[in-house]
Amino acid sequence: MVKEKKRLPVGVENFEQIINDDYYYVDKTGLISELLRNGGMVNLFTRPRRFGKTLNMSMLEHFFSIEREQSIFDGLEISKDTKLCEAYMGKYPVISISLKGINAAAYEDAFDFAVQIIKEVAATMQFLLESKQLSEYDKSEYQKLLDSNMSEAVFCSGLKKLSILLEKHYGTKVVLLIDEYDVPLAKAFENRYYDQMLFLIRNLLEQGLKTNNSLKFAVMTGCMRISKESIFTGLNNFTTFTITDVDFDEYFGFTDQEIRDLLAYYECTDKYGSIKEWYDGYRFGNVEVYCPWDVVCYLRSLRTNKEAVPQNYWVNTSGNAEVKEFIRQSKSATTKREIEGLMAGEEIIKTIRPELTYKDMYHSIENIWSVLFTTGYLTQAGALDAQMYKLKIPNLEIRDIFQTQIMEYFKESVKKDGDALSRFCDALKNGEKTKVEEIFESYLKKTISIRDTFVRKASKENFYHGILLGILGVKEEWYVSSNQESGEGYSDILVETENSETVILIEVKYANDGNLDQACERALQQIEEKKYDEELRENGVDKILKYGIACYMKRCKVELAGES
Repeated sequence: MVKEKKRLPVGVENFEQIINDDYYYVDKTGLISELLRNGGMVNLFTRPRRFGKTLNMSMLEHFFSIEREQSIFDGLEISKDTKLCEAYMGKYPVISISLKGINAAAYEDAFDFAVQIIKEVAATMQFLLESKQLSEYDKSEYQKLLDSNMSEAVFCSGLKKLSILLEKHYGTKVVLLIDEYDVPLAKAFENRYYDQMLFLIRNLLEQGLKTNNSLKFAVMTGCMRISKESIFTGLNNFTTFTITDVDFDEYFGFTDQEIRDLLAYYECTDKYGSIKEWYDGYRFGNVEVYCPWDVVCYLRSLRTNKEAVPQNYWVNTSGNAEVKEFIRQSKSATTKREIEGLMAGEEIIKTIRPELTYKDMYHSIENIWSVLFTTGYLTQAGALDAQMYKLKIPNLEIRDIFQTQIMEYFKESVKKDGDALSRFCDALKNGEKTKVEEIFESYLKKTISIRDTFVRKASKENFYHGILLGILGVKEEWYVSSNQESGEGYSDILVETENSETVILIEVKYANDGNLDQACERALQQIEEKKYDEELRENGVDKILKYGIACYMKRCKVELAGES
């Protein structure tokens, strides 16, 4: 009898659940021993989203907590370190919170969410009300943390108060875990109550981390390393481990060996190349890592469909505001060329500012380079000095996000220039191939184009195909379809003008060798050979225009097969 495979933990971030419910677990428990041997008093780990931060925090909670069952660590890497386990496992009260849920359009609502977080963590410790080690005053202070109407002052002192009460009850200092510490600030910045939220979170952290004598040590996670001056003022016991640091580099994300083991277990070793191309490429410290979220999502698809192709799973976990703003601010010719280089799989050299405030993030294109690097849209390909790095797009998934945002911005630009749009559509409808060529080429020169070695020729054609669709899709009076089935194949683009008086067939080719004339000829030949116009004739369409359009970098050639 074949043993059933373990489940894939898509979206499961509770360590105990993963172990007890027989999910596949990539063992990252080595993080614990490294943290205890090389960590500081307050440790901040910054990594892009979906790289296992929350699961690692859950793992830490279950290891240190007096309240948790530690047998779930049996057989894992950390269990081999018996001396460390005897000294630290299950020995501390742990306060574990996530600030991820503080997300609201207005400060008042955001504060209500923040209060709820403190209230919920306090509610798990109601044994304090019966504690013989606490005075009546202590218990009255604890009761304030269960009140939904708590003031900002009570909220900001919440972590510190809980630490003091837990130390009194257990007689030992407290481990404090704060996941996604920067999410409230990101949401506040987006919704314009940043200063209020900064004041609130700064006071919460200052009391919980700086003036808290009941603290054993603390671990925080986030995407951004927010300027110490703005949020961690005066915190001298503070150590940050970013994506450029060698410390802890292998504990967030999957290493290549972990991927090979995972694929062997699920009998998908033939997908290694695709997974590497799509989801690998990030470099944290000295280790190259894959995005765990993407790999697990894709493997789940493969378990039900062996022919499943890689998809962009990361794009749905964020609004990709960083890339949108980057494309919007890419006005200079230099920046456009740099983006085109990145899209071509090249590396560019940039100075990275590791610490920014949210107010600084989009102040300049130079700052946005740092934001893209920190949040995982770019990765390093080597450091030239402490601040200057070679940057690149890590993989096909992130490249796809860039391409999507480039196209979205292009469509917005087309809408704003109604005159050029009208001239292009009129020329296309009237069979004025020279004018079509001239206007289309002017569009290509304005947008960020692909001149890449990074992807196959078909993907290059898709880009120019997308540019055409971006233009034609703005013309509301026309029906535009892409890759419609017709004749013996699929035409790239089919356009029905007003009242279906004219149908336009367009076949797009990428001239890989730069020979536009030859590529145009191939496009027109394909329209004829595949009989794309056959069904249209049968349906009584009187006027059909057949265009072959060839593209190479920012140049194009347009040929018209004639009317029929």
